Amino acid sequence: MKKIIFLLLMVTTVFQAWAGDDIVFKADAPDVVVNGDQFRLTFTVNSHSVKDFRASSAKGFDVLMGPSRQQSSSTQIINGKVSRSQSITYTYILMAVEEGTFNIPAASIEVEGKKIFSNALTIKVLPADKSAAGANSGNSQSGSSQVSSSSGRISGDDLFITTTASKTKVYEQEAVLLTYKVYTTLDLRQLIGKMSDQQGFYVQEVELPQQKTFSLEHYKGRNYNTLVYRQYVLFPQRTGKIEIPSVTFEGLVAQRMEISGDPFDAFFNGGGYTEVKKKIVAPKVVLNVESLPTKPENYSGGVGNFKISSTISTQELKTNDAVTIKVTIKGTGNMKLISTPEVKFPQDFEVYDPKVTDNYELTANGLSGTKTIEYLAIPRHAGNFTIPAVKFSYFDLNSKSYKTLQTEDYHLNVGKGEGGESGQVISDFTSKERVKVIGKDIRFIKMGDTKLSQKGYYLYGTTTYILWYLIPAFLFILFVIIYRKQAMENANIAKMKTKKANKVATKRMKLAGKLLSQNKKNEFYDEVLKALWGYISDKLSIPVSQLSKDNIESELARYGVSEEFTKDFINALNECEFARYAPGNENEAMDKVYSAAVDVISKMENSIKH
Repeated sequence: MKKIIFLLLMVTTVFQAWAGDDIVFKADAPDVVVNGDQFRLTFTVNSHSVKDFRASSAKGFDVLMGPSRQQSSSTQIINGKVSRSQSITYTYILMAVEEGTFNIPAASIEVEGKKIFSNALTIKVLPADKSAAGANSGNSQSGSSQVSSSSGRISGDDLFITTTASKTKVYEQEAVLLTYKVYTTLDLRQLIGKMSDQQGFYVQEVELPQQKTFSLEHYKGRNYNTLVYRQYVLFPQRTGKIEIPSVTFEGLVAQRMEISGDPFDAFFNGGGYTEVKKKIVAPKVVLNVESLPTKPENYSGGVGNFKISSTISTQELKTNDAVTIKVTIKGTGNMKLISTPEVKFPQDFEVYDPKVTDNYELTANGLSGTKTIEYLAIPRHAGNFTIPAVKFSYFDLNSKSYKTLQTEDYHLNVGKGEGGESGQVISDFTSKERVKVIGKDIRFIKMGDTKLSQKGYYLYGTTTYILWYLIPAFLFILFVIIYRKQAMENANIAKMKTKKANKVATKRMKLAGKLLSQNKKNEFYDEVLKALWGYISDKLSIPVSQLSKDNIESELARYGVSEEFTKDFINALNECEFARYAPGNENEAMDKVYSAAVDVISKMENSIKH
């Protein structure tokens, strides 16, 4: 009885699984065939309860056979769960008789009283191979152009690689897609090689599928199996004609050997095939890189197509409370090389270093995605403040002109907070700690020897008595004068920054030295650039956003710096930016950049006159 119940439950489960499946009717055929080739066209439905199969004739093809019907079914029991699959396949053998692109209409079939349709197909028919060596009638059903040539010299027409640039005339920093594509009529088993390090470019390789799949293509009168082997996105870093040298790849080709009819000879010679190595040279490419027009103020270094937006955490807060502004740059282009825009907070705000989050992916047009910059500041005084809009200028490739975008202004109402309470600071930005001083002193009874004075002796009227009044008075006046002078200097934030410029730069260079010893390349160059730009910004009392290599020379000349020192400073900036992306000995380049930066800051400290 238990066995009967178990069988009934199993049968019920099987039928429930069967009945619950969705009916799928699918057509399948090669995407590309050669004129005169034979190929299979199949229609598969996952049900046995079918009837009235109908398929329309297709232009450009002759039906050599079909439809033949094949039925299959299977049942699986995994962890007590029963699954059943069944299908019927209708197969045609077609032959392409005309070149061009043709559509195969959807077929129809009736399943359990319901009429359903398959997907339609589009097949491209290529011309027949004009080369006699490329003909391969024995492989006609597969539509492949692959030829198993006999052992001998491999012709450059049978296996080669093309180098294609998406554009050869570009602007500086404009993305270029470089493609290495393989064409072969042979049995290519392996291919090794990659582009060498390039001078004058920032290069990123496109991730292609690990599993390479050939596709059929008609090229210069022959049919080849082709695949895209390597792709790179290049960002030119200088102007003029830049050559991408030729690249040598090494291919491994299987060739048929000329052997005797002895079956033992064929067995011990790998079935009559041998592997031959072939050097393949991909041609060079020359790019004409144009310089960008005269750069506007607030130019970010961006080239592409971008948008900018911003948000603020709150506009109603109290002193010592934190306010966060997020600026998001979205678009496609040289995202990684864009400089961080500046938010100009009021002078009464304590501002922390921004936090930058990159979220982009590599495309044929460059890096596409977003760059988010978070700024945190703390107001120290109550009042109404305005944070001006952030301006962002970039070179637009569509209009071939500069565009300036900006965010909105923010108006803050800062109320008076409680005493010395610092408020809550977001932990990601916290770099200063609040110090709370509690003054509770306990005075002990005086112990030890006591000095006695003679009875009748009075201090009043003596020289010591007078000095006790004059000296504190003099010290008080001196303290007031020094205090007022110091207060006036502290009130002048620009002067304080100028005074502390060398100290801040030295601190940054010490950090850069640590990064150098740890071989952290990107962080090291970032810190050196911050030290150089920050030093000159503080020393000249000019915000970093308003500084550029074009106006540094005139500003330094105004402060009495010689042309030689000015040139050394600009060369240090250029060397740092170039070494960051240049190939070669990284340790040697980093040492050189570090020494040049320390030397030029020292020269500037002794040359700038205020």
